[in-house]
Amino acid sequence: MRIDKYLKNSRLIKRRTVAKEACEQERIMINDKTAKPGSEVREGDVISIRFGTSTIKVKVTKLLETVRKEDASDMYEVVE
Repeated sequence: MRIDKYLKNSRLIKRRTVAKEACEQERIMINDKTAKPGSEVREGDVISIRFGTSTIKVKVTKLLETVRKEDASDMYEVVE
């Protein structure tokens, strides 16, 4: 699954266009490598997201195409 779509489906970032812009600004990293909007995500990958001065690291646990709001947090687990 593409990183921009994953971030939107998991509700880590609200909109896919915002996720795409974050990738283009090099604020998203997959396994310590800068991610492009089309970079593929797999289960077990660690994603780092920089929001201003803070950073969040999450581990991908599930890849779901369609997700209900209640199930979105099951797609990842917070590492840091």
